[in-house]
Amino acid sequence: MGKKNFKILIVDDEEHFLLLLSNILIEEGYVVKAADRGERALQILENFNADMVITDLKMPDMDGIQLMSIAGAKYPDADFIVITAFATVESAVDAMKKGAADYITKPLKDLDELRITVARIFEKRKLLQENITLKNEQTDSLPPVELIFSGIDKVYEEVKAVSPADTTVILYGETGTGKSLIARIIHMMSRRKGLFVTVNCAAIPGTLLESEFFGHEKGAFTGAVSSKKGKFELASDGTIFLDEVSEMTVDLQAKLLRVLQEKCFERLGGLESITVDTRVIAATNRNLKKLVGEGSFREDLYYRLNVFPVSIPPLRERKEAIPVLVEYLADRLSRKLGKHVKSISEDAMKRLVSYLWPGNIRELENTIERAMILSKSNILEIQLPAIEVKAEVENLNMKSIEKKAIEDALKRANGNRRSASEILGISLRALQYKIKEYDIGES
Repeated sequence: MGKKNFKILIVDDEEHFLLLLSNILIEEGYVVKAADRGERALQILENFNADMVITDLKMPDMDGIQLMSIAGAKYPDADFIVITAFATVESAVDAMKKGAADYITKPLKDLDELRITVARIFEKRKLLQENITLKNEQTDSLPPVELIFSGIDKVYEEVKAVSPADTTVILYGETGTGKSLIARIIHMMSRRKGLFVTVNCAAIPGTLLESEFFGHEKGAFTGAVSSKKGKFELASDGTIFLDEVSEMTVDLQAKLLRVLQEKCFERLGGLESITVDTRVIAATNRNLKKLVGEGSFREDLYYRLNVFPVSIPPLRERKEAIPVLVEYLADRLSRKLGKHVKSISEDAMKRLVSYLWPGNIRELENTIERAMILSKSNILEIQLPAIEVKAEVENLNMKSIEKKAIEDALKRANGNRRSASEILGISLRALQYKIKEYDIGES
């Protein structure tokens, strides 16, 4: 949802004030219509599917409470902002008890008051719409539960048991094992009605992550032109998923610990304490206990996150699931790419099952997609160099296999790390970490 699709109806019997508000919001990029009385507003609403109605409380033919009552019954998805004189703010509070989302006062001394109030509701609706769309997409394309948890029945039993609770969950597993998907499933199977909000702790610079978590007030730092809610606030009554939680700075770990303990925080630059009811699901591909021993992860935070640990096995430990996953992925990718692949050759399936998949399911999907793009037949063949590592290499230890796979990918990518990470189906950050761990030189 963009501002050009966000429709606002303004209702006020004072012509100059009506014009002022309309001009401000049109300049902000919203679609705006205006009415000088309640009856006219109801007429406009019949053909104008407003996302928001901003209405004065005191009008001659119909007051704002009456308008909100009538319009709210007919258009329950609309948000209402009431306008009240500065001296009668208590009436606005009463209106909010009856369903108004917020209020503004007149005379309007600060034009930013209107912009910020509208923007706050717009951003919330935008995020809600994105989550509804995402949930619909996930529901439409979500693999059957038995496929997602194929070969890992124990993980499914754990997920099914913990989902209805508000318990903090941490998912352990290598890159590409499906941690983010399982986090979404836990949220979908829970009783929570709020949003599922994801924060990739490795993708956001540490200097910005605090604002991303907790939001900020206007003027909190250079560029903070308006107040902004953080992800914890947006996920209240829902779930926040902290992916790659091990990458957080120690300073931010302390602030996260406070939220987990006290369920409250302050926005950057703010003094007001905000209380939230947000469930936390974290994920990492690293050994947090080892990081605690090294001093890079707080021990008290570790115990707060490690309430209900779930370990997701790598694909090489659930080989019986590979044929089922391959068939599902091939069918989905065939439709996505407009191909007509009807089956996988027996030789290709043997290659897929024998390979050890350092990039796990993500690498498997990438491999099938590449093979399908190159396929000129309705029977899929796998001829990519990365798959040439057959069962005989299983006699090597896993680190040697993983190191060889990375070296092969770098060679195929002519040393380009980003391309190599795409070949392996892992993040660039994870690849750089592995290159350093295995002391792999540049080719």
